[in-house]
Amino acid sequence: VQLQASGGGLVQAGGSLRLSCAASGRAFSTYPTGWFRQAPGKEREFVAAINWSGSSTYYVDSVKGRFTISRDNDKNTVYLQMNSLKPEDTAVYYCATTPRRYYSSRHPYPHEYDYWGQGTLVTVSS
Repeated sequence: VQLQASGGGLVQAGGSLRLSCAASGRAFSTYPTGWFRQAPGKEREFVAAINWSGSSTYYVDSVKGRFTISRDNDKNTVYLQMNSLKPEDTAVYYCATTPRRYYSSRHPYPHEYDYWGQGTLVTVSS
């Protein structure tokens, strides 16, 4: 599975961006998928995850109510809609997926995912 993350950019605080994670291979539609981010000098941090069908989602507390993860399995793509962006959201955002069969979307650890995209930079100016 190959993942291609896109949609990052420079935005002012309070603005919005939508990230996309496009995958190769039809099996991706059966894989749980997550978004992580890494700010300069910091460890990679979980942001959000979604189960294979899109019926279950999970978020880190700091983005609840502002970010929404969704997926379109017909397009083999997972999205991260980011609203009310804050300077502390500045980071490189990565999508990740796994063929492992998880029953929920509550999988916030990098080692729970097997395939990673290359990352897309989000910069939020104050």
